[in-house]
Amino acid sequence: MAIQASLSTDCDELIIAIDGRFDFSSHQDFRSSYESLKVRPARYRVDLEGTTYLDSSALGMLLLLRDHAGGSSARIEIVNCNPEVRKILNISNFEQLFEIT
Repeated sequence: MAIQASLSTDCDELIIAIDGRFDFSSHQDFRSSYESLKVRPARYRVDLEGTTYLDSSALGMLLLLRDHAGGSSARIEIVNCNPEVRKILNISNFEQLFEIT
């Protein structure tokens, strides 16, 4: 599991890419990827292209990101989901909370 975060040059968007399993073992690295920033981006993009597994703790981590980013006014996009990960997000009704593409 590897989590990489990159901030756009204008500091307007944070991209968090997750490779491998997104589960409880990712908790500290995932939170650090956005909590350690000195600026608060206007948008967040969670790139799950390399994510092979997603569990309930990962869903909770996404909800924590949403709270951190402003709750219902947060602009968070989840992108590049494989069919299995997309199915879990759909079953959890996350399309009501996040933009999933």
